[in-house]
Amino acid sequence: MERIAYLGLGIMGSGMASNLLKAGYPVTVWNRSPESCKPLVEQGATQAQTPAQAVQSADVIIYCLSNEQAVEDVVFGQDGILSNVQSGKIAINTSTVHPDTSHQEAAAYAQKNVEFLDAPVFGSKNEAICGGLWIVVGGKQDVFERVKPILQTFTATAHYLGDTGKGACMKLIGNSIVATQIEALGEAMVLATKAGLNPKDVLDVLHVVDFRSPVFDGVGQTLVNRDFTTSFALKHLLKDVNLIARLAQDLNSPMPAAAMVRETIKTAVNQGWGEENATAFIKALELEAGAIVKS
Repeated sequence: MERIAYLGLGIMGSGMASNLLKAGYPVTVWNRSPESCKPLVEQGATQAQTPAQAVQSADVIIYCLSNEQAVEDVVFGQDGILSNVQSGKIAINTSTVHPDTSHQEAAAYAQKNVEFLDAPVFGSKNEAICGGLWIVVGGKQDVFERVKPILQTFTATAHYLGDTGKGACMKLIGNSIVATQIEALGEAMVLATKAGLNPKDVLDVLHVVDFRSPVFDGVGQTLVNRDFTTSFALKHLLKDVNLIARLAQDLNSPMPAAAMVRETIKTAVNQGWGEENATAFIKALELEAGAIVKS
């Protein structure tokens, strides 16, 4: 089996690496905070001290990092991937980044005769743990087909979108839809609360009508339970909506609703809720309305 290097063991990465181990792949792991490697080492992984060491004998390199600066450090930095990656290998970035970053990575890897895929994932903590993520991929299709069995260890479906950068674009488009749905639900639930409706009754209706949504079901229940336990941190959603705004600006594509949602998210982060779950930006709407949605 291919030897895998997995770099970045946050909420998402630790679940993906664990599923690779369960599938029988030999995995070397690295994380900026070394203690995060311990559960995977106990599961059978080998721990590396640097990204360069992690990729030394790997056939396929996968990384899931928090932001573009982390990608810069881990890929291009001292003791980074590019300092020690071997010719003929494959690198896969599952992080959420701007497509320009994907193009920069692809060009740098090409100089080392290394194939590259931008392959971000949809889903959060639970999907990562159970191997139920949805992956969207840009790059060469034949490379995608070669690594598809590896990707299937931690995904429910894998989607090839086109050449380099197309996976990154699809992830930003999807995250824009998710953020807008959360905003719509938050506005509606706050209005329902102020109108004297029982939030649980409102959710019962939203669960069955023709505009129902899994986002409404999941977020709605955690909202009325006041559960903002972090599966995907609000600060990371702010990073993503900033990337979405940048992509829209690059392409001169109008996104008025997304721009408004971005302002709500900024307000929530400025209130100190950035470490809470992404859904916590609904609290900014509650604050403005003077009403709290709860059962």
